[in-house]
Amino acid sequence: MTRATTAVYVYCVVRASRRPAVTRAPDGVPGATRPEALRVTPSLWLVSASVPLDVYGPARLEPRLRDLDWVSEAAVAHEAVVEHFARAKSATVVPMKLFTMFSSPDKAVHDVAARKAAVERTMRHIAGAEEWGVRVFRRLDRPEGTGRPARATSGMAFLRARKEARDAATLARTTAAGAAETAFARLRRLARDARVRQSGRDGPSNPPILDAAFLVAASTRRRFTAEARAQAAAVEQAGGDLVLTGPWPAYNFVGGGTA
Repeated sequence: MTRATTAVYVYCVVRASRRPAVTRAPDGVPGATRPEALRVTPSLWLVSASVPLDVYGPARLEPRLRDLDWVSEAAVAHEAVVEHFARAKSATVVPMKLFTMFSSPDKAVHDVAARKAAVERTMRHIAGAEEWGVRVFRRLDRPEGTGRPARATSGMAFLRARKEARDAATLARTTAAGAAETAFARLRRLARDARVRQSGRDGPSNPPILDAAFLVAASTRRRFTAEARAQAAAVEQAGGDLVLTGPWPAYNFVGGGTA
């Protein structure tokens, strides 16, 4: 029996009335063959490629996941392929997670076909929409009155200055958090769906107050981005910074293990 040397790497599922064109698609993840479209049903297609097991096999891939530069290169390449097909007219794309692989094309197609009902539900939910990301950070400028006095005349004065500094920092955090909550509520009204993502405590020294994803109908894009600009101004007044990113494929709004 011949031992397999490749696996099937899957980028996304595409709903389209005809086979998606792949001639102008990006190259894809490092070492992969050119993307191709596998037929699942007359209107569902699996965009995939072959990848070498000596790079992507479990024993070889696990140590590579500690190489952040290599993972970043793969993630950017994966995203480029998904975005290419998401830009096609009259197509809806369900992105797959990075490093989603199967042992053969038949198994990849069978897996999606077995979950056809869930995939179709997801397609209906995200059709005609795009994902936008919003992060709100507290500005780390030192609030007025938090500086150490030039000369503390007594221990009591020093303690009073320290308390004022703590109170000012607490007020700054509370004010920025309130502005972030308002921004989320205002933007949520213009979105089909919204998710708040949890930021790890072991992350950056200034983790976001708000890290959210919004599923926005393409027809609502202008209203949503205009509201985001208005909320960015309000957040700035409250001592924070609002960062808007997108549009992206709807990574945060596909479920059931599809992505």
